Amino acid sequence: MYTLNCKGRLLSLEKPVVMGIINITPDSFFAGSRHFGTDMALRQAEKMVKEGAAILDFGGQSTRPGAERVGVAEELERVVPVIEAVARAFPEVEISVDTFYSMVASEAVAAGASIINDVSAGLIDLKMLSVVGALNVPYVCMHMKGEPGTMQQHPEYEDVTREVMDFFIRRMDACKTAGIKEVIADPGFGFGKTISHNFTLIREFELLGMLGVPLLMGISRKSTIYKTLGISPVEALNGSTVLHTIGLMKGANILRVHDVKEAVEAIKLVEKVFED
Repeated sequence: MYTLNCKGRLLSLEKPVVMGIINITPDSFFAGSRHFGTDMALRQAEKMVKEGAAILDFGGQSTRPGAERVGVAEELERVVPVIEAVARAFPEVEISVDTFYSMVASEAVAAGASIINDVSAGLIDLKMLSVVGALNVPYVCMHMKGEPGTMQQHPEYEDVTREVMDFFIRRMDACKTAGIKEVIADPGFGFGKTISHNFTLIREFELLGMLGVPLLMGISRKSTIYKTLGISPVEALNGSTVLHTIGLMKGANILRVHDVKEAVEAIKLVEKVFED
């Protein structure tokens, strides 16, 4: 059983939990996740909290393939006021900040965030790991081959699961050296991976359990689903739930999702299947 120490408050992962996605961006790949500005974000936060989200994940920068990078100042301007407002309105929920900038991580924690979610695993801003170590908060370490602007240009692996595992072993050692006490591993579906790579990682997801840390699954409404089914992201809820269910059965501890209600229902039903 895992627990996360979120600034002195323990979040139990004895049962899987849901992390709701709230993007403070105008250009994230799924239009339904864009909640630009404090009022929109607060309304979405209220909805997700009522539906059972344990964590709300706020990002001020789209990391979809080919996205244009936003600078530190603009990202701060987008996320910090929202995090402050949500922390005041919903003190019972944990707040995560989705950023690869150490300054944004630091300011977000000061504003009320208690988890750092970094798609770069500390490889874009080399100060990130030491800053997170000093902040003493849990760290979502994600695998990405390349960087968001170019990651989908012909990614290749000999054995994707083994290479992702090897990456985590190295980065977890770097996290430990930097003083980070709690790491959550995210294999990074769609980040420098083909659809075939993503399905291999889902099929072999339980192998990531050998890392001995909580596992996050972030497949919600991604192209692996909608391109495979020949539909749009708007139509990809059912496919997301199918893959979330498989992930739960293979050991996922956190589901990072656009649709909280359906993910919470999947967790409840999978729990019943395996109930003694």
